[in-house]
Amino acid sequence: MRISPEDVEQLRTAKKILENPGLVAKFTNLVGAPIEKGLVLLPGDWQKKVSLATREALMMALKSALLTMGSGTREARPGWHKFAAALSGGIGGAFGLPALMVELPVSTTIILRSIADIGRSQGEELSTAQAQLACLEVFALGGPSRQDDSSESGYFAVRSALARAVSEASKYLAEKTVVEEGAPALVRLIAAVAARFQVQVSEKAAAMAVPIIGAIGGGGINLLFIDHFQNMSRGHFAVRKLERKYDQTLVRDTYEAL
Repeated sequence: MRISPEDVEQLRTAKKILENPGLVAKFTNLVGAPIEKGLVLLPGDWQKKVSLATREALMMALKSALLTMGSGTREARPGWHKFAAALSGGIGGAFGLPALMVELPVSTTIILRSIADIGRSQGEELSTAQAQLACLEVFALGGPSRQDDSSESGYFAVRSALARAVSEASKYLAEKTVVEEGAPALVRLIAAVAARFQVQVSEKAAAMAVPIIGAIGGGGINLLFIDHFQNMSRGHFAVRKLERKYDQTLVRDTYEAL
């Protein structure tokens, strides 16, 4: 079986999205200063706070974002979620960097809803555990960044690294009607995704640490943040759609060969 030329072009487009240069350049263009300068301004214990806040935000988003999402295929509405994310960032930005710890769960939930909305438009059945966890995977697909090793940041490399945790969490969710935060299967998956997502959160915090950023800047940063993950989700679900149509190994081999 061979992938049609039209679908190869879709895969090529998805790869261009998924292997993009990440958020650093976009944040730098917005704030007019290198992100590294912002990192210097962060408190010494910032990484520990980011790590904890990221895990809590992902768990909260998983428990709440998908509950009211309807099933069936319908057109995505990314503009509405961008507005909500910008509003959240604007309010958080008005109170400075410390407000990020409060704002992060809100913006993460908004982003996950937008990811799910895009997934649904690509044929994902959101009532299934597999589709729900595929949405969560997007947070680990941040693209190459200043902290990534190229051997570990490729799209399929990330999915392979998460595969076991995703499988265990999928089995757990399929058997439960209520998500328990302390469930080992979910804890392992959240930790694995958070390890990558917190890199992007740190870059967002570094951008917010630049002195010129206020309420308007906070909204702009969140627009870039959600736009980035909306793009990641478009690439991710385009690949998954082709995997439902063709053999998964064939899709991966073709992707790698492009």
